Amino acid sequence: MNQNGFKQMQINLSGLGCWIAFFGVIWLLGAVGLGWLVRSLAVLVLLIMLAPVLLFLGFRFWLKRSLVQADCPVCTTTLTGIKGTQTQCPNCGTLLKADGEGFHRLQEEGTIDVTAVDVTPDPPSSLPEGEQR
Repeated sequence: MNQNGFKQMQINLSGLGCWIAFFGVIWLLGAVGLGWLVRSLAVLVLLIMLAPVLLFLGFRFWLKRSLVQADCPVCTTTLTGIKGTQTQCPNCGTLLKADGEGFHRLQEEGTIDVTAVDVTPDPPSSLPEGEQR
């Protein structure tokens, strides 16, 4: 007789008992009249599976509405920020605040922003002494 040939024909059913017990408990609960418990557990499992997807979609929606991408008003470096937050331009170091339209400079109380204009006189021209402009 060949003993090895018989061992090769064996089927491994070690994990099947756990599944049979699970479905048996569900059938028993349904037969006793506790179907509401089975349905409640099914709804709970469904919610647990859908929660990450709903959270991801909600986060994307919030991010689309809150993300601001614009240029720095001082050095025109492209920046990205969230509405209502303060940031510092990495290029020029200016403190900025993001709002719906873009970025605006944050200034200390009493600071006046001015633009300098060159007012030096024209150099003297080489006109003859008797002529005027």
